Parts: sequence; C-alpha cells; structure tokens
Amino acid sequence: MAKSVADKLNKGITPQQFMDGMQKNKEAFHSWYEQFQWNSDSDREFFESLNNRDDLRCLILMADWCGDVVRNVPVVFRALEISGIPTEVLILEENLDTMEQFLTMGGRAVPIVIFADTGGHVLGHWGPRPKHVQEAMIAFKQANPDREAPDYQEKLAATRQEIGRRYGEGTGYQAVIVSELREALSSY
Repeated sequence: MAKSVADKLNKGITPQQFMDGMQKNKEAFHSWYEQFQWNSDSDREFFESLNNRDDLRCLILMADWCGDVVRNVPVVFRALEISGIPTEVLILEENLDTMEQFLTMGGRAVPIVIFADTGGHVLGHWGPRPKHVQEAMIAFKQANPDREAPDYQEKLAATRQEIGRRYGEGTGYQAVIVSELREALSSY
C-alpha cells in the first residue's frame, strides 16, 4: 500500500517552534545549525531552484533527545530553508502512527525526513543518518539479531563509537546530507 501522510499535513510545528521549544540538546543543535555552510554553489542553487515548485511538502519526524536529530536536522533545516518547501516537524512521541510507517530495519529511528506531494502521497524519505554512517548500524543489526545476548550492549556501544567516528569531528558530514537530500529531491 502506498504510504500517505495526508492526515499529518498542516498538523506539525515549524522548524523555529521546534528549536525554540527544545528541552534537550538545544545548545548542540543550535551550534550545528550555526556552523552550517554550503560546500557547493551547485547544491545551494539546486535548493533555491525548488522555490519554483509548489507541489512538495516535507515532514520531519524527530525528537530533541536523539543524537542523530541533533547532528542531522540542522542541516536539513538549512537546506530546506532556501527551498521554499513547506516544512513541518512531527514530534516522535506524538506521532507513533507515522513512525510505524517509517521503521528502520524494524525499529524506530529518527530523524525521518518525509517528502510528499500536496495530497500527502509520500514520494520518498531520508534518514535517520547519512548512508555511510548508517552502514555501521546496519552491519551491527545483521550481526547481532539477539538483543538479549550477553555482549549485545557492549557491541552496540562499540557501534555507536564507530558511528561517531564516521560523522567525524567537524561539519564535513553536512555536505553528505545535502547531497543525499538533493539526490532524493531530484527524483520527484
């Protein structure tokens, strides 16, 4: 069955309302947001060109307690700010029904950036992490299907360290997200 978010359009909060209302990780989120820079004029021009379209909507399913939201959503916000695409935030805990449509390997992982048409038909989605970062979690899940295994938490901690390493110290990962979003939006 085709996914639809028609019942969620115009029900979310604005990116600014989300940032203003953050209870956790507010400083880190704002820091990544302020550090954002366009790595390529071509990417910036692509997102600006989307202002010529009025057929796209974006919903971002997320929560302020999530580390991947703190790293990735500031980039998504920045890219979409100049695109003219109406963008709304759906708080995970208030939208579990939507989360169930966008599970990652059977689990709840955010952020999920959902692109839809004006009728709410889902065109595609991105998240929860850049592909090269997410590969570490995919490999972990495939190698460790038993969450009750005695070494599961230890291996998960090591995987989280690897995810951090793949993100890197600086803002280089941000260009990867911009590129992946551009690739996705180019196909709609």
